[in-house]
Amino acid sequence: MLGAIVGDIVGSPYEFHNIKTTDFPLFCQKSRFTDDTVMTIAVALGLCQGANDPDATREAIIDAMHELGMRHFFVGYGQKFAQWLLRNSREPYGSYGNGSAMRVSSVGWMFSTLDDVERYAEISATVTHNHPAGIKGAKSVAAAIFMAHTGSSKDDIRSYITSQYGYDLSRTLDEIRPTYRHIESCQGSVPEAIIAFLESNDFEDAIRKAISLGGDSDTIGAITGSIAEAFYGAIPEWIQLEAMTRLDDNLRTLVVDCTNAFHAKG
Repeated sequence: MLGAIVGDIVGSPYEFHNIKTTDFPLFCQKSRFTDDTVMTIAVALGLCQGANDPDATREAIIDAMHELGMRHFFVGYGQKFAQWLLRNSREPYGSYGNGSAMRVSSVGWMFSTLDDVERYAEISATVTHNHPAGIKGAKSVAAAIFMAHTGSSKDDIRSYITSQYGYDLSRTLDEIRPTYRHIESCQGSVPEAIIAFLESNDFEDAIRKAISLGGDSDTIGAITGSIAEAFYGAIPEWIQLEAMTRLDDNLRTLVVDCTNAFHAKG
């Protein structure tokens, strides 16, 4: 989960001011958490409260999204999601945006089988993003995270995501980068984020390569960071500290509590 938060914060200054290089300050004065961080924590909180019951988890995720979303309202939500929050809606609105994929990271850590990971990833998506492409984005990222932290190789992850979800992961970053633009759909950002992880050498390198693509930088960073954390293990301490200091006390406490809950379950 912290990997997604780091990727969000690092990518935030570049979302509408894209850079096409890996040579940039990892953190700067404009680095801040966005809706990606808030909803990542909301899903984690819902999972902790759902007690492995699908219906209870769905309701708990919705409750957490509403609570944290309204507490942190001006952090960059898309128009339809903001309207969903303001209406206090409990019904999805058919989105295929990449929000379902950027917030799913905790699902990849919470469960002990790939089947359960994919099942609960779908639950976490369908509370808002019940379009097939939105569901596919969440399930593929959660599956990659689960495989990454349970010992699968990059080749295994690439093969599974390609065969199970049909994403083209054969392209290279150098091929993608020159013409890549701001795309907020799962189908236009999840494969690119996974490729950034696949080409990386360590956690920091993964984040830098994700941001270097341009596009929806904070969300690309969050998706790549969530997989990279699972694959490479502990995030460098200085990066953790930089990210955590940019959260408020409430979000910082929730990150620690949820992380401890996942570790206790594991």
